[in-house]
Amino acid sequence: MNALESSSERSQADENVALKRALALAHLQIQDLKAQLRLALIKKYGPGSEKLSDAQLNLLGLEPGVSNVEVQAESVREPLPASTNRKPRPHPGRQELPAGLPRVERVIACAPEQCTCSACGQPTTVIGYDVSEQLDVEPAKYLVVVTKREKRACKHCEESGVAAAPVPARIIEKGLVSDQVVINTVIAKYSDHLPLYRQSVILEREAGVEISRATMDGWVMRVGELLIPIAETMGRELLGGSYIQADETTVDVQMHDGRGQNHQAYLWQYGTPGGGVVFDFRLGRGRDGPKKFLGQFEGILQTDGYSAYDHVGGPKMVHAACWAHARRKFFEAAQLNPSDVVATRIVRLIDDLFGIDAQAREQNLDHAARQALRLEWAKPLVEVIRGEVEAARDASLPSSALGKAANYTLSLWRKLTRFLEYPELELSNNLAENSMRPVALGRKNWIHVGSQQAGPKVAAILSIVESCRRLKIPIREYLAAVLPGLADISIRRLAELTPSAWAAQSR
Repeated sequence: MNALESSSERSQADENVALKRALALAHLQIQDLKAQLRLALIKKYGPGSEKLSDAQLNLLGLEPGVSNVEVQAESVREPLPASTNRKPRPHPGRQELPAGLPRVERVIACAPEQCTCSACGQPTTVIGYDVSEQLDVEPAKYLVVVTKREKRACKHCEESGVAAAPVPARIIEKGLVSDQVVINTVIAKYSDHLPLYRQSVILEREAGVEISRATMDGWVMRVGELLIPIAETMGRELLGGSYIQADETTVDVQMHDGRGQNHQAYLWQYGTPGGGVVFDFRLGRGRDGPKKFLGQFEGILQTDGYSAYDHVGGPKMVHAACWAHARRKFFEAAQLNPSDVVATRIVRLIDDLFGIDAQAREQNLDHAARQALRLEWAKPLVEVIRGEVEAARDASLPSSALGKAANYTLSLWRKLTRFLEYPELELSNNLAENSMRPVALGRKNWIHVGSQQAGPKVAAILSIVESCRRLKIPIREYLAAVLPGLADISIRRLAELTPSAWAAQSR
């Protein structure tokens, strides 16, 4: 009887242990689902910036300090202060309008009673002016340009025939509209994100001219076709360099296969800090895209953690990762659990890492001087970060937000620390992400690419528009100078027509 009771007690104890384990597992699963739901709500309704405020840090029992600033892209010219405790900068004062804009003077005369001295009655004299400037605008004015080509003939030699002035090069041969209207259509769509149907409505309202969307789309596709060789030239120049940042984003494409559904294609973006950018259209997100574009590239490739970028390029290519992506993972963990002191501390440490490069920008250090600063301050800080991340991984569940952030960061650790070896390498891939924002904005307006064949043409237009934005080139002037007659340009001259080359010649 005692043996039976003992066996029954052991069985009951085993059941209790199993129930406790099942209950603990269910609790963890519930917590994980809650975390996923909270993250989805934060992404949908929360603030866009990845920033921890002083108030948040105080709630976590931490002293606000150097790291409560949002990580900024390397493209931002204004240096990010290494500490928020510094004295605020003086207000720059009233903004001055660009000196290159034309000035139209308007003189306001004094009232008649002000033109006579109130004391002696004599006329007063103009001794100067109080001058102020305001930015003004003239509404778009449409007009018809009448081109008359001169024809000449000899009255004495009829056999000589008639000679006519040459036909000027145009973007759309024999088109109803001028080059400026075509260029304006392209800029409005891909720089200002104004879809063609809205432009068609505006044109009819303002000029009384009805032009269909299909006609306007034909203009855009012609421009894209003309720009493809320039974009390909830019790509070859990019591959001839030593540093490329890459990213990708989705874009819907009409397939015209009878299903009535769009296909999710991808625009892969490749660029270099301080230089141009090239978009590459692909129907899929597989490794074939970057593998074909990069070829045997043997410089530095900086990307996020997407595995499609692995095993591409030449055998000597150096693959670097992005600290902003690693930081984002820990920031999301801190958002999900505001009491998570560990995630918040790691975010602050990574902010300190960005602060070192911000100090270098503030001091206008070259790559060599910045590298010396990195080795002195960033190298020991990186070891501290690694220790914190490893401790976080060991103390958290792999499925938790903190566990995923730690595993993501440690899996890319070798790529994340490449910046300590290569002076030109930036800490983050934010510049590449910033170049994707115009695509995301346009995607909400023009919705999709019209066909698979249109994809490369759209990519070429985006390459030129974004490169001009990066290089601060007036896109309208560039397209007006390059597009007319581009179809007849020799391949050897294409290198002279890239945005960077054109800007250098125009200075």
